[in-house]
Amino acid sequence: MKITQRECISKAKTCASIVPRIIAGRDWEMAASEAPPADPDVEVSPPVKNSDDVTLDAILKHLGQFGRFQLIIFVLICLPMMFHAMFSVTYVFTAATVTHRCSVEECDLPGSNYYAPYTDWSIPKNGKDLDSCNRYINSELPHWNHSVDICTRDHFTKNTESCAHNKFVFRDDEVTISNDFGIFCDDEWKLSMVGTINNLGQFFGIPIGGFVADRYGRSFSIALGGILGAVLGVIRSFSPSYGWFLVFEFLDNMTSSTLYSTCFVIGIELVGPKRRVLACSVITVFYAVGEVLLAMSAKVFHDWRMLLRITYGPSLILLAYFWILPESVRWLLSQGKEERAKNILRRAAHVNKRELPESVLDKLVLANRDKLQESSESRFPIREAFKNFKWRIANCSFCWIVHVLVYYGLSLNVVLLDGDKYNNFAYIALVEIPGFFMPLLIMDRFGRRYSLCGLMLTSGLCCIGTIFTGADQPVLQLVLFLVGKLTITASFQVLYFFASEIYPTNLRNSLLSFCSMMGRFGSMLAPQTPLLAKYYANAPAMLFAGAAIVSGLFTLFFPETTNVVLPTTVQEADAIGVKKHSKSKDLDLVVTSSQAQ
Repeated sequence: MKITQRECISKAKTCASIVPRIIAGRDWEMAASEAPPADPDVEVSPPVKNSDDVTLDAILKHLGQFGRFQLIIFVLICLPMMFHAMFSVTYVFTAATVTHRCSVEECDLPGSNYYAPYTDWSIPKNGKDLDSCNRYINSELPHWNHSVDICTRDHFTKNTESCAHNKFVFRDDEVTISNDFGIFCDDEWKLSMVGTINNLGQFFGIPIGGFVADRYGRSFSIALGGILGAVLGVIRSFSPSYGWFLVFEFLDNMTSSTLYSTCFVIGIELVGPKRRVLACSVITVFYAVGEVLLAMSAKVFHDWRMLLRITYGPSLILLAYFWILPESVRWLLSQGKEERAKNILRRAAHVNKRELPESVLDKLVLANRDKLQESSESRFPIREAFKNFKWRIANCSFCWIVHVLVYYGLSLNVVLLDGDKYNNFAYIALVEIPGFFMPLLIMDRFGRRYSLCGLMLTSGLCCIGTIFTGADQPVLQLVLFLVGKLTITASFQVLYFFASEIYPTNLRNSLLSFCSMMGRFGSMLAPQTPLLAKYYANAPAMLFAGAAIVSGLFTLFFPETTNVVLPTTVQEADAIGVKKHSKSKDLDLVVTSSQAQ
């Protein structure tokens, strides 16, 4: 008869010298040859010949799904995630419009304040603030000889004129490219152009970075993108003109745009299946932390040049990542770099204080070779992927466009929060943090598809709710706004998980980056949505709601990936969602169970 490991343990006298070797990962055949004579009534199972019984997920579970080694790596990748947050939105402060008014030469003196008694009759009002680009006409000004005081209410008419010679008085001591390069009034479209150039750089940079990550490695991509972005950002702080500022804004975001997705992917590939959601939620929290740090830095350093140096200077430390950040084991295996993968797993076992026999590593390598040999694809089968996953990629790209549109579109409504703009920006970032952890509560319970669909529908309904509340219910409108931002943030988090799990290892970063690149269309459109409000006040909210609801329903066409092993090849990725009978113990490490089957 056959004997299982549990039955073997029960026969302690017969198997006393066998069990420790089984637990250590030795073959039954080897253990049996060294054991004392067996009980004639007990037949020991033959050695396991199938190398497919060993999977990387099983080894990660044995080593500790989120052990000390993984924790160290996560600390390392949280740093570039934080820097990327600051890199991608610095333009919010460096290209901001400074609050100013026309200089009233017949009234103003050197050092005059933004608000003065004479501004009541010399400067028109624009809401709560003074008009930035117009002043009332002084009927005596053409004949003024500077010896008579004409700064009185009686001399000003109700007719307006543009500011003379672009002379302005500023409310704050803030210095952005607006007052540094003389960009005011009719030229303020140039400030909005900075955001467009920023996203254009990301549009071109994300697929390039994804290709680099899949072709040359995750850690190499993070180190290269981080250091290039840091150097270009520091150089940008010395820009002598608006044109040079745009050039380096584009180059900076083109080189560093892939940091987010690559950090996310390496986090997904590093930990065991049951800890992926928690681990990557922690990673993305540091994106919000980076935004808060940027806001606080901008609050302290009001000069845009100093702000860039303070923001980008510390990120030069990412140069060390070429040597200190271990490569993704999954990527190494997908590229056939077996010895490097084994060395990293040995180091992980040592740091986590777990025993990992060489026989297990050898079986992992054999299983990986079998997968690569059985697959007829190349190591970078991009054409085959687009052929097999064209609808999956199209749906993912559309979903990404909608997420970015709604995410950034809601952020543009930060004006709903009164107060200091730096604090407002920090509040908007902080409200994202609960959204990063919401997937922990719902993804494994309801699955990826239903979680993604439900969160998008909720965000869309919140946008609809803001239409019916109106300005006469500011508290309720604010609550709906924050819930909408919270749920679209959580949905974005689920989307990153989903997109990381439905594509194979050798193309995961490239296809994730492609979808993210398509999402740049949403981020380019979002800043233009306020123009719709000029024709119909609720048009932006209707656009966000409609897009979120439609895309949310489309997510139901994705395959479910909950508790699915990350696919290595195109064939495995294509098989996700196909009903088939599989071994339920595939994720259990063979060093403790499968050897005795």
